[in-house]
Amino acid sequence: MSVSIQLQPSPRCLFDEPLEVRVSGLSPLQQVTLKAWLRDDKEQLFHSAAFYTADPRGQLDLAHSPSLGGHYTGVQPMGLFWSLSPVTPFTRLVKRDVATSPLSVHIEIFEGHWSLGQLPAQPLATAINQRWFMKEGLLRIPVREGRIRGTLFIPPGNGPFPGVISVNEIKGGLLEYRSSLLANHGFTTLVLAYHNYDDLPKGMINLDLGYFEEAVHFLKQHPKVKGPGVGAIGISKGADLVLSMAAFLPDVRAAVVINGCITSAEFGLCFKNKLISTGLRHTVSRMKIADSGVADVSEVINEVDKDSIIPIENTKGTILFIAGEEDKNWNSKHYVDEAVKRLKEHGNDGFEVLRYRGSGHYLEPPFFPFCYASYHSVLNICTKWGGNAKDHSSAQVESWQKIQAFFRKILHQ
Repeated sequence: MSVSIQLQPSPRCLFDEPLEVRVSGLSPLQQVTLKAWLRDDKEQLFHSAAFYTADPRGQLDLAHSPSLGGHYTGVQPMGLFWSLSPVTPFTRLVKRDVATSPLSVHIEIFEGHWSLGQLPAQPLATAINQRWFMKEGLLRIPVREGRIRGTLFIPPGNGPFPGVISVNEIKGGLLEYRSSLLANHGFTTLVLAYHNYDDLPKGMINLDLGYFEEAVHFLKQHPKVKGPGVGAIGISKGADLVLSMAAFLPDVRAAVVINGCITSAEFGLCFKNKLISTGLRHTVSRMKIADSGVADVSEVINEVDKDSIIPIENTKGTILFIAGEEDKNWNSKHYVDEAVKRLKEHGNDGFEVLRYRGSGHYLEPPFFPFCYASYHSVLNICTKWGGNAKDHSSAQVESWQKIQAFFRKILHQ
């Protein structure tokens, strides 16, 4: 019998769906190396490898067979995926084109236990897993409405659906993958650009919360959105913007804040011609740089000015705080603790908290590879984001499920 790799339930799936990887046709107790690799939209190569021993029937099932070494150890059904590492150091996997192409993960099996640089020329078998970001029937609509710049995703079906606005990190532009994946689960989502995109302002500016208010009204009034309010989700800089939306915009009924701050980071924030936050600043001299050239920036953030703290006690909806306890971009756990303290002091119990040990800053949807370090667009240096691959990846899976459940619970009320 020839060696073959089986991918179940199908070689084609959505990116956040788990995959069963099995191998048959091996010799009993044969030692093999499984390798996975992909190229992103910019042709950057990511790869991973793990060592296995076939069972007495000459088979492997990654849901039950333990890895004996390589990029991970133990029983990890999706380990080949979340342990993918960049060949070019400090490269973060980001999907830019969600509409026309998947991320194709090539899975190969080799005789013996070998590191990636020592693998034989020819694999025993190969398979390709196409991981898509849009399900069949999902609509993708570019939005240029008034000041609003973004992309709307509408699920298939009659609807209406719960509406969610997605706000990304500080680098700007328009990354759509989180919104498209969320829309696949039955949400009408609007990913909103806020700087460094199209005709929006470039560089460090005072942001206008009125722009985000326009986006809330646009989404709330859409015929495919179930009212009366909407949700919002943000990570990093996007998280404090979502927190500000929840505090000032009563139509934001459900807010997911992922590794965010309790004030406006870097940018000042205005609303109705009033400066409501001057922006969190940093002191570069406190940066620690390792021999590898990677910076630890966890201590560069200055203490929050009490007058610039977002008045989250005014929030009419419910907030879900998510914190990676080993976040090295800033102390997300501390910011959550301070937010909870402030809410309790004002008698506001409209919040939930998820904390994840071993998790760093970039909590992505499931099965995105763990990013140890990459370029920091504000500090202009490669920085480490904290956490470890196994715990961080587990947090991505659980938090993604919790986020969907949170939005369904709050927005279906």
